Amino acid sequence: MVYYYTSNVVSPSANVYVGRDKFENEELIKHGLEQDGMIYATPSLNDTNNLTSLKFHVDKLSSAHVYLRLHDGQTWDTIPAELLQDCAQLTKANSIEGNKKDNVTVIYTPWSNLKKDGSMAVGQVSFQQDKTVRRVYVSQRENAIVNRLNKTKVENFPDLKAEKDEVLRQIRKKDVAAQKERQKEEIRVAKQRKELAWQRDHAYDDLHSEDAVAASSNQNRDVDFEDDFM
Repeated sequence: MVYYYTSNVVSPSANVYVGRDKFENEELIKHGLEQDGMIYATPSLNDTNNLTSLKFHVDKLSSAHVYLRLHDGQTWDTIPAELLQDCAQLTKANSIEGNKKDNVTVIYTPWSNLKKDGSMAVGQVSFQQDKTVRRVYVSQRENAIVNRLNKTKVENFPDLKAEKDEVLRQIRKKDVAAQKERQKEEIRVAKQRKELAWQRDHAYDDLHSEDAVAASSNQNRDVDFEDDFM
């Protein structure tokens, strides 16, 4: 089961989803998308670095894996502060230990930065690059935020693999269409350049035609033609 939430602090609204347990987290890790971010959480009494991560998780504490799906054109390092706070509060609230603590740090990173190998337990994950992990400081639970998000909560049993395959199919379809448009434009530009080159090379062809030469010649004119200029 996956829990889906909607954050309306941004427009268009953002989709946030959470695995029910470690087995569901494992599926989310496996079938994530490039536009997904994961978020964690950790107790930190002194760490107030204003940094964050896209798969959201409470740093150094057991917590749910919270994912934020970005919209087209949105990047993980330009997420609005209000949306980050929504994700961080939801992550803290879904950590048994973190929810009881103040001064918690939530970490987040893009899904593509997650690292999983056979030595890790079910639902456990690390990172490809630590420099692509960010942190956001949460001083305390904000019930207004958590309650607002909980009102949008929907439980579902998605086929995560099928959903990912469909998204990737749509991306490929869009890429193919874009490539065809680029090719059409390249053909149009090449044709236009060819036509302009032909016009440039033949701009004076009419001046050298037989009729034009005859019209400018004095050979066949009347002997008195010069009288016209007298």
